[in-house]
Amino acid sequence: MRELPVRAARWSALHPWRAIVGWLVFVVVCLGLGAAVGTHSASTEDYRVGEAGRAEAMAAEGHLQRKPMEQVLVSAKRGAPDRRGIDAAAHEVAARMRTLPEVESVAEPRAAHHGRAPVVMVEVTMKGAELDARQHVGPLRAQTAAVQRSHPELVVEETGAPSISQGVDAQRGSDLALSEAITLPATLITLLLAFGSLVMAVVPLLLALSSIAAALGLSMLASHLFPDAGVGTNVIILIGLAVGVDYTLFYLKREREERARYGGRLGPEAVVELAAATSGRAVVVSGLAVAVSTATLYLAADVIFASLATGTIVVVLVAVASSLTVLPAVLVKTGQRAERRAQRRGAAAGPRWRRAARTGRNGARSGRVWAVLTRPASRRPALTLAVSVLLLLGLSAPLAGLKLVEMGRDTHSREVPAMRTYDRLNAAFPEHRVTHQVVVRARPDRAEAVAGALTELGRRAQGDPLFTGRPRLRTSEDRRISVLELSVPYLGNSAKARTSLDHLRSTYLPATVGRIPGAEAGVTGDVARTTDYPAHQSAKLPLVIGALLLVTFVMTALAFGSVVLGLLGVALNLLSASAALGLLVLVFQGTWAEGLLSFHSTGSIGSRVPLFLFVILFGLSMDYQVFVVSRIREAVLRGVPTRQAVVDGIGSSAAVVTSAAVVMVTVFASFVFLHLIEMKQMGFVLAAAVLLDAFIIRILVLPAAMTLLGEASWWPARGLRQTRRTAPVPVGVG
Repeated sequence: MRELPVRAARWSALHPWRAIVGWLVFVVVCLGLGAAVGTHSASTEDYRVGEAGRAEAMAAEGHLQRKPMEQVLVSAKRGAPDRRGIDAAAHEVAARMRTLPEVESVAEPRAAHHGRAPVVMVEVTMKGAELDARQHVGPLRAQTAAVQRSHPELVVEETGAPSISQGVDAQRGSDLALSEAITLPATLITLLLAFGSLVMAVVPLLLALSSIAAALGLSMLASHLFPDAGVGTNVIILIGLAVGVDYTLFYLKREREERARYGGRLGPEAVVELAAATSGRAVVVSGLAVAVSTATLYLAADVIFASLATGTIVVVLVAVASSLTVLPAVLVKTGQRAERRAQRRGAAAGPRWRRAARTGRNGARSGRVWAVLTRPASRRPALTLAVSVLLLLGLSAPLAGLKLVEMGRDTHSREVPAMRTYDRLNAAFPEHRVTHQVVVRARPDRAEAVAGALTELGRRAQGDPLFTGRPRLRTSEDRRISVLELSVPYLGNSAKARTSLDHLRSTYLPATVGRIPGAEAGVTGDVARTTDYPAHQSAKLPLVIGALLLVTFVMTALAFGSVVLGLLGVALNLLSASAALGLLVLVFQGTWAEGLLSFHSTGSIGSRVPLFLFVILFGLSMDYQVFVVSRIREAVLRGVPTRQAVVDGIGSSAAVVTSAAVVMVTVFASFVFLHLIEMKQMGFVLAAAVLLDAFIIRILVLPAAMTLLGEASWWPARGLRQTRRTAPVPVGVG
């Protein structure tokens, strides 16, 4: 009992108020430091990958990079349109925009040549970086609103990447509030059912929320090493609530079992210390497993995955710290309070502990219920294993049709007003739908040759029905960088837009600029970005998955001293992850569930979802793996044969694993109600994966496999066999 979890629990039990106040001070300090230094957000440069990223870097070198732009549309509301009134309003918009310090330039109003009703567009170029514009677009939107008020007979509306980003951020904030409104009551009800006590139900929730608060502050500090891509808060809330409640739940359940086992012969301090010796270590192992597994996301060399990894690691480690420090103190204080209340009522300690003992007997009865549920795995392990694995493989079958794409602007919810205006802009001005930028870098003395080659490229594109409008050529002041802009009259996520990019890269560019010696060239733009990003992820996927499998194997093997369990853990995680992804493809790549889950199918899956699922699921499944297998191991150490130990271990741990799974599923499933399609997909697939892991893998597949393996499950744990012969008391890892 000299391990860190026990020493931390012992100190907290002996100094409960110091531990509680210390934890509160820690949370406040984390939030204060975070607020003081602020969040370092990812810049445009951090998102550059592939050919599109290299081309953007070259354009920026010549100060020809894309500028943030807003478009203001002016049209008639109803009745006969007043063209003079529309033109007057458009010129008023332009005049107002030119007075703003956030504006770099304003183009002359331009009328649409498509559609029946007249529409005039005013294009506004903003100052500053592309990603920063959403923070400064407010004054522009205020001027648009002012013109709308002065022309109530017209429709004056604004769209553009900054407006859309601002609207999506606002929508994400309201979505998270809805998610919390669903998750917190559902989690509280689950905990009430698990413990039958309001106090014991509130404790895990409060500790999880305090861990989230501390992690938010620490993540602001961490963002100065790993820039925040805007997803840090989402993942901290998503993972923090799940693991924070789970770790506390494991600890609380074990504390109640130890209290019932000793029937009042031990005080609260000693009971907490016993719980720390078992579940305390399981929490540490599980937390480290999640953190180490998630760290493999850094190998993806992507700012969004790095941001996801940072948020997850920080909140998991904070949740582990809360379970090992403040939780024992809270349990001691609640135990002491219960004893004093019993004494004031004139009751002896015996009846109270007899009630605890009855609770233990209830727990035993619950264990017998789960033993009945796992009976197929113990009596017919081969059949149970075969049927379960076939079921999971069947669920994995839709993976054969998996289609990954980068979820771009066109996938955002139309409940964002700027997105509806964006659709009207695309209808009235199709040449604004997609713009490719062909970027060339060469020596200044070859500027004329580059210009000629780009002019020839533009001429060829004009003869291609996939392109529209007139090419626009710009050259940097030092004549080293040239940019040719080409318009495409199709949406960025369409097949024709992607085909136009392929024509540029594989045919037109090699045949023109490619003939100039020493010239570097590339194509960027929205289509290029959404094409290169999945390709970048596909290239990194083998490295990340390979590292993840290795980490999972090593962590499991070290936790239990068994190579067999390490290999089994990897196989089971692959099964549950594949089955969950198959369900995701079945639901989101089709259209049959659109009304049920309130989404518009893109016929594809977000390119980040599979990798995020694998990494997070492999980490979170260690919670169940460590907790369940450690219970089995404890029985083996008491001299119980492995086949029977599997039944005993599953029976004693299934209830808490189920409660933990319900909490996790509730948290993850709440993200299905979000509007962002990628977050919706992540929530769905994580909820499905946890359900499969908890109710099929841990209840059927794992016990069936270990029953078939028998004593071979622990190979080559020679130390386990020696301990089994010499140690009469259980010393498990969980």
